Amino acid sequence: MSNSVLSVISRFLSEYSTSTPSKLKLVDAYLLYILLTGAMQFLYCLLVGTFPFNSFLSGFISCVGCFILAVCLSIQVNPNNKGNSWVSPGRAFADFLLAHTVLHLVVINFIG
Repeated sequence: MSNSVLSVISRFLSEYSTSTPSKLKLVDAYLLYILLTGAMQFLYCLLVGTFPFNSFLSGFISCVGCFILAVCLSIQVNPNNKGNSWVSPGRAFADFLLAHTVLHLVVINFIG
């Protein structure tokens, strides 16, 4: 059983490294970073407590929002999705930056 799981993982990693464009790998690395940051915040909340609850909530909502925006960017930049996309990669990145700015302005106002 574990041999088949290891073979699936190794095949996934080899195909991912050969067939995924470098721009998409960069977005995936950012997604992993945001996922780990949100998980660490949630784990900290479970272990230590939620004394400044609004700070935890705004940080966690920020991580979730950043993750969602990055997934949308990944979908728009993926060359396999060009058949149904009318947005250029530059425009997709500009939309990502604008949405990130609005998200963080809302989160900052939520804390204060």
